[in-house]
Amino acid sequence: MDELIQFIQSNPDPRELKRALAVQMVIQNYNYSMIRNILGVSVGFINKWKYIFAEQGVAGLKLKYKGSKSYLDSIQRQIVINWLKQKNYWHLEELKEYLDDNFSVVFESNQSYYDLFKQANISWKKTQKKNPRKDEELVAKKN
Repeated sequence: MDELIQFIQSNPDPRELKRALAVQMVIQNYNYSMIRNILGVSVGFINKWKYIFAEQGVAGLKLKYKGSKSYLDSIQRQIVINWLKQKNYWHLEELKEYLDDNFSVVFESNQSYYDLFKQANISWKKTQKKNPRKDEELVAKKN
């Protein structure tokens, strides 16, 4: 019980805290309907974590999922952003090549490359140097 109280006081993730509080209240002989109303959980939730706590202790209440590993760590990401800021013109294909050559990183989606552009405060949208509507020859050709 002391280990459970220390875990609760260590300010864990809110999901872990809810699990630990449910178990603590069961140990203190709270009524299941009262626990359900106070924590906003189901009876199944309470039973599940009570049994897991009985088998594994506090370690069983902790989250197992830690998130996915990033392709680029923070230092590598900063190197790429600095490289982008030094350039005058930016091309998506050039960024893909740079990441593949220097860090062996190839993203599945272009959105990840766009996020790098955004972090470097660069627009990746295609632009034109002159407004085509001002070029009478092109307008006449189109009409």
